[in-house]
Amino acid sequence: MSFLTIALQKSGRLSEQSVLLLKECGISISNGLNKLKTPADNYPLEIYFLRDDDIPEYVANGVADIGIVGENIIEELAVSVDVVEKLGFGKCRLSIAVPKQENYTDIHWLQGKKIATTYQNILKNFLSKNHIEAEIHEISGSVEIAPSIGLADAICDIVSSGSTLFINGLKEVETVLKSEAVLIANKNLNSEKKKLLQNLVFRIKSVKQSKNNKYILLNAPKNKVSEICKILPGIKSPTILPLADPEWCSIHSVVQEDVFWEIIEQLKNCGAQGILVIPIEKMIV
Repeated sequence: MSFLTIALQKSGRLSEQSVLLLKECGISISNGLNKLKTPADNYPLEIYFLRDDDIPEYVANGVADIGIVGENIIEELAVSVDVVEKLGFGKCRLSIAVPKQENYTDIHWLQGKKIATTYQNILKNFLSKNHIEAEIHEISGSVEIAPSIGLADAICDIVSSGSTLFINGLKEVETVLKSEAVLIANKNLNSEKKKLLQNLVFRIKSVKQSKNNKYILLNAPKNKVSEICKILPGIKSPTILPLADPEWCSIHSVVQEDVFWEIIEQLKNCGAQGILVIPIEKMIV
């Protein structure tokens, strides 16, 4: 029987969320302490726990069939893999930062400067596209300290909240690349493995859809149903059910997370009462 092998980050910012995603997809994983390879209990999948920098190459070479890794790693290593699905977590950006006291006006400030980074290839391409010549100093860790010890004039590093830059007296001035976790695949999967991958992607999309939507139930006067239905289109249209009071009905629908509070306010203004909001575990569309 055919099965897929998937490479996940063994530790770091994507590790826990990658394992959680598989579990939300109904895949049971029993991973013991420091275990670097484990099969799923209820799905034809074997999990490898690796360094994030190794994942794209393992997938490209066919050691693993698929993997979860940040877009920044794929871009830096420039390996030949298929990006199958963006996963919606691990969002960050690769940015250039300079000391707070610097009078940074625009990107031309970087001309002739020294920039410390772990992502020399991405930075090199970014500078080239903007016709900037700068000296790139590659270091493997603690990039933020480089300007304060005289190693560089600026840095190019991963930024999430920006708190690390603030603590080290730096300010973010240019966004080089936006990144999030993605599912990648070897370009030469056989037909059986492609079918398993399609099934896994179907589950992943269902989980993603559920996180982006809320299920709501509300009571409404019958003379307001038409107006409320225009606010609540649902997946196709809202569900309308009668109540004991003939002048009222119950309306059920799905609302997107990013417009949720705006929709709720409109519903209240239309006379909706008893609004209940329920998280969605899975959503098949």
